Amino acid sequence: MKAPPFAYRRVASVAAASALLREHGDGARLIAGGQTLLATLGMRLSEPSLLIDIRGIAEMQGIAVTGGHLRIGALARHVDVERSALVAQHLPLLSLAAPHVAHAAIRNRGTFGGSIAFADPAAEWPACAVAADAALVLSDGTTSRTVEAADFFLGLYQTDLRPDELITAVRFPLPGRHRRFAFTELARRHGDYATVGLALAGDWVEGRLHDPRIVYFGVGGTPVRAVAAEAALAGGRAEPETLERAVAELGGELSPSGDLYTSAATKLHLAGVLLRRGIQSLIPGEGQT
Repeated sequence: MKAPPFAYRRVASVAAASALLREHGDGARLIAGGQTLLATLGMRLSEPSLLIDIRGIAEMQGIAVTGGHLRIGALARHVDVERSALVAQHLPLLSLAAPHVAHAAIRNRGTFGGSIAFADPAAEWPACAVAADAALVLSDGTTSRTVEAADFFLGLYQTDLRPDELITAVRFPLPGRHRRFAFTELARRHGDYATVGLALAGDWVEGRLHDPRIVYFGVGGTPVRAVAAEAALAGGRAEPETLERAVAELGGELSPSGDLYTSAATKLHLAGVLLRRGIQSLIPGEGQT
């Protein structure tokens, strides 16, 4: 099927994009990598009257370390994150997750900010943002505000982004020297959206796990932080009994829905499998280094 007819405007500033969003309302769509939008246009699931090309906005580009944060511009492509030495050095969680994002052709075009703004509940970057305590910089070209990733995702494909705002960057606090990360997911085929996935962070100090972040994706309408499982693990060693207590807590925290391929009970079981794997990979000498 062919895309419906639409007008096209290319802009060079957040203010210009925001002005067009206000002028055209629901009839306007932003396009950068276009890896989701172009598919929905082709299937006529989306029929905008105007596409606003934001690829030329300089302030939304780049990856840099500044002010105690790793800043990833919203227009950074998935492959830019995957190949970044700064990301690998300062926030290896993203380096671990990047190869799981779709396929190479999509990673070459799709954007980091676009994935977060779309807020697919089975996507990797939203869960990583929550697990790494990221903050999103949102702007209408006149005023900017910062929203914690944990507060940004409101529901299925729903976010705190206002109709005339753009995500300009995502800011990750630089982790301390004891902070470690793990990432794992299960999918029917590599590159498919995850059946269940897990982004995990924690301080490993003298054989004990402190301040853990356990964030699942593919099990709800948003990234789901397993707070009770975190509490079961906090301050403890990665012993079988401790892990099983944490896994048992998942039954009260996760409410996955079944789909065409996997039942809700299977997803809950897989969440426990991934938690065991993730915690083991945090242990020095057994997982990442």
